Amino acid sequence: MRAPLKNSSSISPFLLRSFPSPKYLCSNPQTPVPRNPNPNTNFLEKVTSDSHCPSKSISGSNSPGSLIPPTPEDPRLTPSLTQDTSLTRTHVINTLLIHRNDPELALKYFRFVENKRGFVRSIDVFCVLLHILVGSPQTNKQVKYLLNRFVAGDSGPAPIVFLDHLIDIAKRFDFELDLRVFNYLLNSYVRVRIDDAVDCFNGMIEHDIVPMLPFMNILLTALVRGNLIDKARELYDKMVSIGVRGDRVTVLLMMRAFLKEGKPWEAEEFFKEAKARGMELDAAVYSIAIQASCQKPDLNMAGRLLREMRDRGWVPSEGTFTTVIGAFVKQGNLAEALRLKDEMLSCGKQLNLVVATSLMKGYCKQGDIGSSLCLFNKIKEDGLTPNKVTYAVLIEWCCRNQNVKKAYELYTEMKLMDIQPTVFNVNSLIRGFLEACSLKEASNLFDEAVESGIANVFTYNVLLHHFCNDGKVNEACSLWQRMEDNGVVPTYASYNNMILAHSRAGNMDMAHTVVSEMLDRGIKPTVITYTILMDGHFKKGDAEQALDVFDEMVGVNIAPSDFTFNIIINGLAKVGCTSEARDMLKKFVDKGFIPMCLTYNSIINGFVKEGAMNSALAVYREMCESGLSPNVVTYTTLINGFCKSNNIDLALKMQYEMKSKGLRLDVPAFSALIDGFCKKQDMDGACELFSELQQVGLSPNVIVYNSMIRGFRNVNNIEAALDLHKKMINEGIPCDLQTYTTLIDGLLREGKLHFAFDLYSEMLAKGIEPDIITYTVLLNGLCNKGQLENARKILEEMDRKGMTPSVLIYNTLIAGHFKEGNLEEALRLHNEMLDRGLVPDASTYDVLINGKAKGENSLSGVSCA
Repeated sequence: MRAPLKNSSSISPFLLRSFPSPKYLCSNPQTPVPRNPNPNTNFLEKVTSDSHCPSKSISGSNSPGSLIPPTPEDPRLTPSLTQDTSLTRTHVINTLLIHRNDPELALKYFRFVENKRGFVRSIDVFCVLLHILVGSPQTNKQVKYLLNRFVAGDSGPAPIVFLDHLIDIAKRFDFELDLRVFNYLLNSYVRVRIDDAVDCFNGMIEHDIVPMLPFMNILLTALVRGNLIDKARELYDKMVSIGVRGDRVTVLLMMRAFLKEGKPWEAEEFFKEAKARGMELDAAVYSIAIQASCQKPDLNMAGRLLREMRDRGWVPSEGTFTTVIGAFVKQGNLAEALRLKDEMLSCGKQLNLVVATSLMKGYCKQGDIGSSLCLFNKIKEDGLTPNKVTYAVLIEWCCRNQNVKKAYELYTEMKLMDIQPTVFNVNSLIRGFLEACSLKEASNLFDEAVESGIANVFTYNVLLHHFCNDGKVNEACSLWQRMEDNGVVPTYASYNNMILAHSRAGNMDMAHTVVSEMLDRGIKPTVITYTILMDGHFKKGDAEQALDVFDEMVGVNIAPSDFTFNIIINGLAKVGCTSEARDMLKKFVDKGFIPMCLTYNSIINGFVKEGAMNSALAVYREMCESGLSPNVVTYTTLINGFCKSNNIDLALKMQYEMKSKGLRLDVPAFSALIDGFCKKQDMDGACELFSELQQVGLSPNVIVYNSMIRGFRNVNNIEAALDLHKKMINEGIPCDLQTYTTLIDGLLREGKLHFAFDLYSEMLAKGIEPDIITYTVLLNGLCNKGQLENARKILEEMDRKGMTPSVLIYNTLIAGHFKEGNLEEALRLHNEMLDRGLVPDASTYDVLINGKAKGENSLSGVSCA
């Protein structure tokens, strides 16, 4: 049965590629003009002796009798054979047609004449030969060979032209249309030129010739391999339009195409549709579906597909296990990844390096560096050789977990194994050394990286950020110069780091100079650049200049980030412009800014520092109404504010509310409450909180201890204060100047001068220098106890240290000498006070008139803490 043909009445001239003139496109063959009266003997001799005819490939070719030319019984061809030896297209076609029932002889004849002088190559001749050969099992393979050779040449016509001729020749010479020749043609184009193969396929469809599915799959394979995914989609859509949905190979190919496009959801949907149609799918298709599920990621689906594979008796490949294990590690489900690893091993698969490295990374992400290193040692014992990816994972995560020593060991081991470290490894190590405060090791590694040529701009940025973040401007500038000398082009991060360094050093002029250098080099400042500048101006207290920078940023169409908004609000609150910060927040919210806890905390803290507790509480309520939950910092700030304003009841209410929301008080929150109770001289309440702090697993710091010590001092319980001092020493908490000053004051108040000066000596031995408050406490205690000579020595010590006594100190000394009846020394001290430029106050004159200071046993406004 013949395939349906479409009539091709004409062929466009531009498609006649590589043909000298249209005459080579055959119309109806004409009878040749006789030229040689007896060509038969010569023809037989030529065919049987021609070296271009491979006799082994054609059966029966060794018998000259089989090449007997047509006899005169055929009136159409006898004249041409007996009278004309020309090799015109018409003559050759007619001769081939004579042997249409003997394809082997036809092929021999074609090979005989194709290299003869005078033979004009013609696509029509070739098409006639293909139709003759394709119908015989003996010559069928020769069609593939001839088409491959023909298509590979540069003189063939366009695919559509070739198709038109094949169809036209079949019609004119009454050949049955054999689909194999078209399939072979399509396959030949796939082997040589993929675009021509697509044109050939489209031409076949236009002529209602449907390629066999295996050949369509071959074309699909080539398109997918060549990443021509759009063309693969078009091809498949045309297949569907003619009722061909393909087989499992087609499904596999299209799923791969979708994955190459980065569309795993389409691959998964394609798989589900094929499965729903009842198509018989194999393990390879399931493996691709699992890969798609892992890329989405939909690991529940991946798990279900794996179980289906096992239920069907299929063993997942090592690659499938590797993909799924890696996906579970990436999702953070290490337990399932380890279970799948065990399943893989139970299926007879070996633990490969990719799986082992994935599991090591999984352990590292959970902070279990020990298990990761154990697995690393095990794979080495089992004969697996770690690669640079394995080492990179371990080096990076050892550095992240502050185990830079082990990271450097791995780095050294890596080099001993002739595995060249990457700049990523070096950068991780430098960062690790810096975080471990090992600047020397970091610098040595940096120098090594620069000398070996491995360092890049990110290597410089790591060290540059460290210097800039620590305010080491000189070191940062030296590194910058070295970077430029080595031809390393700075990045945005490089410039931003330098701007940060100058901003933190308070040198905003230099920070702006760096911005100018950025612009000169054609690098536009980013939102981070401007935000760093704003933060620098705010820290210098220059809110106006900071807001000018903000306006400049908006003026050049750079959108502020949430970080920018928070910097502005926090900066305004810190410079005492909290009301302005609150107004600014409302404007930012109108522009789409969504405040976070940090934002409200900045404003609340600003109002607390200004003593505006009602405003702070109003912002707190506003925060809650916006749907944000206050955090520990919010409550701690409010508790601290209420305690400082002697509103302990509201502070305790905040504490209760905090606990009711499941938030635990931190040390600063406990500290604020304890300090509030101490100021109220409610030491029982303070002690309860102090015990609670320890019961919840927190450790009191020096601030908490100082509040408790000051509280006990104020209620004249110096023994309890000294016990706390001993506890501090036992727990390794360093006492500071405030601790010693408070204790000395308490001991002096009780007349325990010896113990007070023992503590003073202990303080000096620890390198803690007294300040004006400490000296005031000492002089007040000594004078009150009549120790005027020792008081004079303290005054001389102050003079040696260049510390000018305060009016309060002079008042205390003058009162002490009046009390002892030493009026001359009292007046001398008064004159000395005037000579120092100090202005006597009401207490001074009260001493001079009445001979005593007001409240002799108090410090009259001087805080010891």
